Amino acid sequence: GSQTINLPALLFLYSLLFCSLILCQGYKYYFIKEPKTWDEAQRYCREGYKDLATVPNMTYMKTLYTDSTENQGNAWIGLYSISGKENRRWHWSLPGLPEELSETDSGTRKCAMTEFNKEGKWKADDCNTRKSFFCYENFILIKENKKWDEALTYCQRHHHDLVSITNSEEEELVKEKVKNATTPYVWLGLHFSCVFQLWLWVSDRVVCYENWANEDHAGRCGMSVAMETGGEHKWFKKNDSEMFNFICSLR
Repeated sequence: GSQTINLPALLFLYSLLFCSLILCQGYKYYFIKEPKTWDEAQRYCREGYKDLATVPNMTYMKTLYTDSTENQGNAWIGLYSISGKENRRWHWSLPGLPEELSETDSGTRKCAMTEFNKEGKWKADDCNTRKSFFCYENFILIKENKKWDEALTYCQRHHHDLVSITNSEEEELVKEKVKNATTPYVWLGLHFSCVFQLWLWVSDRVVCYENWANEDHAGRCGMSVAMETGGEHKWFKKNDSEMFNFICSLR
């Protein structure tokens, strides 16, 4: 049978460890009603979204509630356990994240599911049980060809903004998205400011992290940056009037 995981303390301590990759990103959760085993759900989410839902703290738990439009209790999330001789360690599905705390337990492999109660607890069950599940996404590729300013308007109207890349972790996530583009380049949220005569992200951040195709960063009015779809996914200066796919951030 299933068992209750006492998670508030786990969530609190985990949020202290949680890497900047997630704290800097907004999550959008998607409820998939079709019942699947945990492994099948993970594979489904990784193919169509980013991964099974990662929920690093109680704030994100509230987002999961907010994104819910129906009773979605007992749905898989991206938390699973590996049992040892004396304890059970919990891990997130997304590779590279810090390990969860240990809980004294024994038995077969377990996976976590939502319970949706006021205490904010989750439950554990056999991973081979079929349940609905949550996927999540933080960037989305729009396979429509638009000029840079049209892409910006689309992202701001339908999602959050054209994507800003401020560190190598964000860069890697965007690279994974652009691989599926239908144009040779994909618009990013980096444009040349005529007022300040420098490159600025649409989030008004200056360029700290960069991945230019060459050392010539000189820009002019009417230019923005696109990432190449193939090769090393370097950044190229392009005229705003060119038409490419684009990446929106979800926040």
